[in-house]
Amino acid sequence: MTVFNEASAALLTPRRITDMLLGAAVMGTVGTLIGLLLGGSAVPVGVGLGVALGTVVGIFGGRRFLVSILIGTALGAALAWALAGADKMSVGAGAGAAIGGFLGVQISMLLDMRAERKRSAANLGSPQQNVTGGYGK
Repeated sequence: MTVFNEASAALLTPRRITDMLLGAAVMGTVGTLIGLLLGGSAVPVGVGLGVALGTVVGIFGGRRFLVSILIGTALGAALAWALAGADKMSVGAGAGAAIGGFLGVQISMLLDMRAERKRSAANLGSPQQNVTGGYGK
């Protein structure tokens, strides 16, 4: 019995594989930072959970979400370095990643709503069915 068949091979498009790798890298980094903050044996657990969650997010096509986390991580680390020094960069990066993820979800939702509004406005210009089931005049 094979694990991959034609249907599952069609799901592994180059874009999806790229999203999975991006997700594993971004969320693995965030997991590493959280593991460093917790200390001890939490680093491998954080890395493993981050890579697993990032891969799942990549499978579902969360590229905007992952990029917002990446930007939040970088900006949070830079801000913490500028304000508190290099010792606090991991705290700033973790906080920035969380805020970046939250903003990414909100921005993605707003962009989806905007796209839907444009689609519905474009459909208003095409012939529509009226109440009686025929096409509008």
